[in-house]
Amino acid sequence: MGSTQPVTVKYVIRARFEVDGVVEKPDVIGAVFGQTEGLFGPELDLRELQKSGRIGRIEIELRSKKDKTTGVILIPTSLDRVYTSIIAASLESINRVGPCAAKVTLERIEDVREKKRKAIVERAKEILREWTIETLPSTDEIYREVAEALKIAKVRKYGPEGLTAGPDIETSDEIIIVEGRADVINLLRCGIRNAIAVEGVKIPETIIKLCKEKVATAFLDGDRGGDLILKELLQVTDIKYVARAPPGKEVEELTPKEILSALQQKVPVEEVLAKKPPRRVAIPKKVTEIMAELEGTLEAVLLDEKGEIMERLPVSELAERLQSVEGVDTVVFDGIITQRIVDIANERGIKNLVAARISDVMKQPSGVRLLTFSDVKSSS
Repeated sequence: MGSTQPVTVKYVIRARFEVDGVVEKPDVIGAVFGQTEGLFGPELDLRELQKSGRIGRIEIELRSKKDKTTGVILIPTSLDRVYTSIIAASLESINRVGPCAAKVTLERIEDVREKKRKAIVERAKEILREWTIETLPSTDEIYREVAEALKIAKVRKYGPEGLTAGPDIETSDEIIIVEGRADVINLLRCGIRNAIAVEGVKIPETIIKLCKEKVATAFLDGDRGGDLILKELLQVTDIKYVARAPPGKEVEELTPKEILSALQQKVPVEEVLAKKPPRRVAIPKKVTEIMAELEGTLEAVLLDEKGEIMERLPVSELAERLQSVEGVDTVVFDGIITQRIVDIANERGIKNLVAARISDVMKQPSGVRLLTFSDVKSSS
């Protein structure tokens, strides 16, 4: 069964199998689909994932000898690491192929992008070597000096929590606080050596102590996760400045030009605190009425683009229902907006999510507006 959409492959699952008997490729593929079906719901159903282009064509390599069949199952996937790992683990639950007993063992998960990166790096080395030989045949000393300057400094572990930091975190009078290890590495590529990562929503004691000793700038992602960390930093540290990545972008993916621009536009923390009036949001009266009806019910209401009620259902059924219903514009529910609900809303073209609360960690697509009941009340 092939996918109906092209797959941008990130990983390839490679699993070995042994069958006590002689079977053919269609038997193995049938076992893969049949014995993993329904284990984790429609989100991880292999047939549905192929239709949506999240996994590619499943390839089988096999040979039979002495009444035994052995071989390899190859599954290309564009899913993230978590979902890819779950699918890889589910293959090991296969215990029969056709009428024969079988055993499937995960061999490895190949990162296709890592292979590409390694190939590019090796080719770049070859190009640089040939270029140097052709253009600078008698300047070995200059070459070594320039090559040394181009080396990216290594990150270090700092403080009792082992936080990821640049090499100058101790000696510099100023520090830049970022969210994660990848952010520190990206700043190092720009020559910024005094960054340190929070590595979580809870602010470590090491960060609190550094902010008392040095001039600290918080440089955070332009999403809800960055908002939450900034809120925590403002409560427990003495940061002096705040810089943000552009809306919807993360510090780890910014170009050197974007990093320098964001840091140049940093603002004093007093200015950030002064810009915190209650958020006012334009919401139809019907939504506020539905919200009032839903509080304490653990139910959800689906509205179309015209604001007409399409359906009312329990919150426990909401995620599954949203994946199949068409034409939903707004969802109002007495529950928590989770990353899964946001991802489904983004995929289904749902524009508004209104709920009792929003979960702590959130990567928010630009096309989905997230509101809490308190946001709506404060704008009334």
